[in-house]
Amino acid sequence: MLDFQPEVAQRQQAGSTSGTLLKQYQETRNYSIQICEGLSDEDLQAQSMADASPLKWHLAHTTWAFETFLLKTYLVEYEAYDPLYEYLFNSYYNAIGEQYPRPQRGLITRPSRETVYAYRRYVDNAMEQLITNIDTQSMDDHEACTDLLRLMINHEQQHQELMLTDFKHLLSFNPAYPKYRDVENLSVVEDNQMLAFEGGLVNIGHQDETFYFDNEGPRHAYFLNPYKLASRLVTNGEYLNFVESGGYQEPSFWLSEAWQKIKQTGNTQPLYWQQIDGKWFEYTLNGLIPLNHDCPVKHVNYFEATAFANWKDKRLPTEQEWEASVSSNDLRLKQTFNQLWQWTSSSYNAFPGFKPKTGAVGEYNGKFMVNQYVLRGGSIATPPGHIRASYRNFFYPDASWQFTGIRLAETI
Repeated sequence: MLDFQPEVAQRQQAGSTSGTLLKQYQETRNYSIQICEGLSDEDLQAQSMADASPLKWHLAHTTWAFETFLLKTYLVEYEAYDPLYEYLFNSYYNAIGEQYPRPQRGLITRPSRETVYAYRRYVDNAMEQLITNIDTQSMDDHEACTDLLRLMINHEQQHQELMLTDFKHLLSFNPAYPKYRDVENLSVVEDNQMLAFEGGLVNIGHQDETFYFDNEGPRHAYFLNPYKLASRLVTNGEYLNFVESGGYQEPSFWLSEAWQKIKQTGNTQPLYWQQIDGKWFEYTLNGLIPLNHDCPVKHVNYFEATAFANWKDKRLPTEQEWEASVSSNDLRLKQTFNQLWQWTSSSYNAFPGFKPKTGAVGEYNGKFMVNQYVLRGGSIATPPGHIRASYRNFFYPDASWQFTGIRLAETI
């Protein structure tokens, strides 16, 4: 995992005291600023594509979320820093109001970096006042406010990962291949086995009182047929064999939509790979480096992961197979957490009995349950303490800019 992250992982416990909540809040907020240390105003301003956002926007949006969902409701006589921010920095909450177009966020040159930092300090001061006095609230307000506070802390942690992946995508367009920091380091596991699991009736979903997103529940029973799961992630060397054997030129490995995209884009390798004078390199947050054949292949999308699995006469695991195997604490499984998000073959759908919360916060996950696939395990960019076995990430099948990888499975 990234070695410049906070030393103290987030404490995910129910019934947290105001002191513990305040420490969680402060650590999370400080880490977002730490990500931007040493970067120029231009670094924070630019936007590389519609799916990515400028670092400055992330800093402002996460601040807007605390202001909107907590301060405006629970802090008496709170005054918004700037009413226009509700339009500029609202991401997708239709119940709150209209949003500035996502593809044009890089055009928001003002507020400046200094003003966004001042906005964060303004909200931080108010939030510290709210959290310090949270135990004096009525029981109903205390529970609702605490739940929202924990949600917004985890929301900012999600954006911290996006800040790193969005910024990497931005830097990748620079022909100088600039280095951010020596932070992108993955573990190497040489041995690989296809581990057998009996399956049967298993329980899926979050199971205790610690924090979880609503899409991780309700916990429910699920029947699994016997299956095998790879003990480690697919490596660069293994994926390079697929590339050099003509994998991107053979339509039989690819889903129909994927093959259409291959023909449209002419793509022949993973995002950030480059061949220079016959040698393979990879752009990382550490800069441009020779491709390490033993490290897990990353920045592959669902289409690429599925094509590789077909080439190997294997498949991707379902999210239920992944969760059941990892929850069994089988020590033979390696690279399960905080390495790469692992694609599953599961469409992102609601678990049985799922009901989104009422109001704007109900838009957090449920409305995105269409045309996307579930990923599990977290990545090197995921903040410590943020990941768990039941965590469901989700992206469209052509998304490559996240730290995504492949773990193979097969049916017994």
